[in-house]
Amino acid sequence: MHQAVTDLISERGYGNFTVGEVAARAGVADSSIYRRWGNLEALLTDVALTRLNTRSPMPDTGSLDGDLRTYAAQVAREITGPDGPAVLHLAVALSSSGKQGLKAGYDLRAERTRQLQSMLDRAHERGEPAPDALDVLDHVLAPMYIRVLFGMGPLTPEYVDGLVDRLL
Repeated sequence: MHQAVTDLISERGYGNFTVGEVAARAGVADSSIYRRWGNLEALLTDVALTRLNTRSPMPDTGSLDGDLRTYAAQVAREITGPDGPAVLHLAVALSSSGKQGLKAGYDLRAERTRQLQSMLDRAHERGEPAPDALDVLDHVLAPMYIRVLFGMGPLTPEYVDGLVDRLL
């Protein structure tokens, strides 16, 4: 199901396909999607969150520097990988859509902020100074997302490390 959604987003963009088209692509009945997710937006949100959480999990290396560098490298690989731009476009579209599925089930930004906060809380517990989650979003994630969304150049390891350096 998730791959069918990702493929359709890559081919057509967000909002340009139906539950029926996702079901046909995945080889299931429409009713299966409605039974499990309720509507298309809830399925799309599940796809974005699942990809975000499984491909870019919160690392625990024992230091904030290590955690942020590992996490930033994971995100860079994910959003530049084969399905990355489609999932990134999906996350952006869902975050700004305000549609019923998003309101009823998930808030992507809030979920990612909660996860980042857990990493930052671990740093505080170890006695390390740590930025707040919004600073990580603003100074590490946002520049990477902008580069990918607008085709502004590669996310080289040096560029990604530089973002973390400037934050810390």
